[in-house]
Amino acid sequence: MSVTETLEAAISQWDDVVVAEHRFGGVEFQLNNVEIGHVHNSGLVDIPFTRPIREALVQSGLAELHHILPETGWISYYVGRTGTVEGAIDLMRLSYLQKRSRRDKDAAAEAIETLPFEEAVLNAAFPKR
Repeated sequence: MSVTETLEAAISQWDDVVVAEHRFGGVEFQLNNVEIGHVHNSGLVDIPFTRPIREALVQSGLAELHHILPETGWISYYVGRTGTVEGAIDLMRLSYLQKRSRRDKDAAAEAIETLPFEEAVLNAAFPKR
């Protein structure tokens, strides 16, 4: 199975996630019409976060600044080169839960505690947890 197929199989199972073609190739994942991230056919994963979350992820060595838009909150994660499929799924899950918690804190609260990230990342993503 390719990186794209593996990610699609995992992420499409999450509540309310819609899978669509990404405008620059690959597959995009959305929650309530908001992108939680996308994967290019090369295995490059791009995920939108706020700048504080991006900073925590980059400082922790869990992601890189976005390959084209380094001044934004977006991160890039290279499956196969410096990262794993499991790491990409964890980052997508962080994006998913962070966006989901904006509408329904209770639905995301329990799942947040299962995320495999340092406190600095979790505090940036969920400051009032």
